[in-house]
Amino acid sequence: MTASSPPHPPPPPPDLQELPITLPAAGPPSRKNNKLTLVPLIFLIYFEVAGGPFGEEPAVQAAGPLLAIIGFLIFPFIWSIPEALITAELSTAFPGNGGFVIWADQAFGPFFGSLMGSLKFLSGVINIASFPALGIDYLKRIFPVFSSGPPRHAAVLGSTLLLSFLNYTGLSIVGWTAVFLGVISLLPFLLLSLIAIPKIRPHRWGSLGQKGLKKDWNLFFNTLFWNLNFWDNVSTMAGEVESPRKTFPAALSASVVLTCLGYILPLLAVTGSVSVDQREWESGFMATAAGMIAGDWLKFWVETGAVLSAVGLFEAQTSSCAFQLLGQAERAFLPEIFLRRSEAFGTPWAGILLTSAIALAASNMDFDDIISCANFLYSLGMLLEFAAFVWLRRAAPEVERPYRVPLGVPGLVAMCLVPSVFLVYIMVIATKLVFLVSGLMTAGGVGWYFLMKLCKEKKWLKFSNGCGENTIYVQ
Repeated sequence: MTASSPPHPPPPPPDLQELPITLPAAGPPSRKNNKLTLVPLIFLIYFEVAGGPFGEEPAVQAAGPLLAIIGFLIFPFIWSIPEALITAELSTAFPGNGGFVIWADQAFGPFFGSLMGSLKFLSGVINIASFPALGIDYLKRIFPVFSSGPPRHAAVLGSTLLLSFLNYTGLSIVGWTAVFLGVISLLPFLLLSLIAIPKIRPHRWGSLGQKGLKKDWNLFFNTLFWNLNFWDNVSTMAGEVESPRKTFPAALSASVVLTCLGYILPLLAVTGSVSVDQREWESGFMATAAGMIAGDWLKFWVETGAVLSAVGLFEAQTSSCAFQLLGQAERAFLPEIFLRRSEAFGTPWAGILLTSAIALAASNMDFDDIISCANFLYSLGMLLEFAAFVWLRRAAPEVERPYRVPLGVPGLVAMCLVPSVFLVYIMVIATKLVFLVSGLMTAGGVGWYFLMKLCKEKKWLKFSNGCGENTIYVQ
């Protein structure tokens, strides 16, 4: 039962347990013409997760064609679909900016809400750091001057600043830009798959890899995880979506199909039609394969598509991080400055600025370390998210859920168990460096909560007062 609460709600009856289920404060309204509709949301989710088959190549390098194909066929069922279902249910039950931060706060209180925010923000912003570098890795195939040295550093800096400004111009513009970039970056792979059909030799799909090459399970599983996670990132922008309770489930369903086909079809086409040394399957090999299958014109298009895909990935995930910070500020986990929006575009400029600055600072990290650190922090956040999902269903079944995963609590536990085991495995196989860096960042997230708490008590910074909330009492 939900009732609107006064500024100081009365205490619950003694035989009831208070569960801090609250509707997120609205915060400064976004401009109506900036509201996301279905089609832009589909492509924003697509770029939150994938952006095309760019980056799936190391799975073949690590374990051979057969295991890479099996991985991209099975992993969506044990990871992507459960995560998308959870996102659909909780985003429609709590359709406010902040997403998973709100869910953890509702389930377990402000400490875990703040910790969730730190884990997911750090994993997201580290992930963002990889996109300019990934795009330039493809661009240097066209213009070798960007291979290293000052030209490469200048390209990373310039692209980060330019793309951050594009993000500042409004979520609606970012959404329709994602549609354009998605179509342009997917078309060459559709052509590649069609042209490759006559050259496919099915026996090549059955290869477990070259003799004498040791399988790199760390690289294999991190590649699968990195390419098929982050489905819940779009939840941080739920307050910016038109009719979110109807739009979110439809957009997530369409994005799951688009993403899975976008990975598996080119992978089948290239592994079945091209026979090369397995060690050549490093990031960027798809462009080389396109040249081998169809000629330089398609290779150039794939390389151009990769650069455009990196733009889409950067834009989608920067928006997600910025609106997450806005949602955290609405719940007084961050100072009030992160609530402020651009008067011209309605975008959270402080969140965009901080996200871009940290991403730029992390852009000099080794690419494999970037992926591993992002995966480790994200895994911790996802374990907390699974726990919040099950707990909220059990403790607050009366909360309206326009979309509801059609399982009871035991079924939900089983659904979350398999991906949870995988998350633990991803963390266990991390290198000592990733363990150290991720551990320090997690400790920093814990310290951040107490620092913000001290700042509120001492009134060193200004925070939102958290008005406009509703409270639910659960028997």
